[in-house]
Amino acid sequence: MKIMTWKRCCVNTGLKVTKINCEIDGQRLDVFLSDNLPGVTRSGAQKLIEQGRVLLYGGTGISPVRKSHKTSAGEVFQVTLDEPVETDLLPQNIPLDIVYEDEDICVVNKPRGMVVHPSPGHADSTLVNALMYHCGDSLSGIGGELRPGIVHRIDKDTSGLILVAKSDSAHVKLAAQLADRTLTREYEAVVRGVVKSDEGVIDAPIGRHPRDRKRQAVTSQQRQNPREAVTYYEVVARYNGYTHIKCRLKTGRTHQIRVHMAHIGHPVVGDIVYGRKSAELGLSGQCLHAKRLKFIHPRSGEVVELSTDLPTYFTALLARLK
Repeated sequence: MKIMTWKRCCVNTGLKVTKINCEIDGQRLDVFLSDNLPGVTRSGAQKLIEQGRVLLYGGTGISPVRKSHKTSAGEVFQVTLDEPVETDLLPQNIPLDIVYEDEDICVVNKPRGMVVHPSPGHADSTLVNALMYHCGDSLSGIGGELRPGIVHRIDKDTSGLILVAKSDSAHVKLAAQLADRTLTREYEAVVRGVVKSDEGVIDAPIGRHPRDRKRQAVTSQQRQNPREAVTYYEVVARYNGYTHIKCRLKTGRTHQIRVHMAHIGHPVVGDIVYGRKSAELGLSGQCLHAKRLKFIHPRSGEVVELSTDLPTYFTALLARLK
């Protein structure tokens, strides 16, 4: 796969077909592909398999393979990859709150209201635009067409720490930590209602909402292709009708904390999607902050722990509740 410099963002307009000879017995196919295709993570390899882009040469011709396939020495795979080309998404000089940076990674404290990457309705002024200006050519291309360097995301109206990879090798290693759950993310939130237990675990699969495709929902294994979702929570303080909590993610599904807290009857304050449909306590978005990150540095192998202060909107709400 061709990895471009990221002075401009990329869109996929072409396809590239490559063949890979296998010399390993009994390896998971997604692991084998991520090890042998530069810039392809395990999750990316799984998507390629699901999309029918991975074919196996056999005695009767060439055919798609399943995700459960285990490799055998002598097999030959054909993989179709996107070939990125430049488009006109440009870097923008937007101030960033850089918590940590070196030649491999950058950790940004994203403000509430900033979109992480371009999407319909948000073509510019995103974190990606700002990173392209700040980092120049030094951004991993593994994030795809519109997400260079982005290892994980948080919602537009969620503030806090985001980890960015400045090289493909760093991105692969950080993505692996995200997959095997050695990368730890801790959030703080204010939720509606008084949470009775001092701590707890919400283990409930999350999938697409059956009627509203813009929302997620706790759903059964038989509907909407749910994925495992586990959130650990701990009470920090209780107020009259509200609770300040910490949340640690075992998994990282879309809107996970917001969906899980609403599921147990304690939606995040200000969340008009999963909670009240109107502004609450003067907030213009959910009171949710990604406060802490812990991961293994992709080059040094040392454990890195980073945290931020709670933002002004959060502390102002706590003062009001007190």
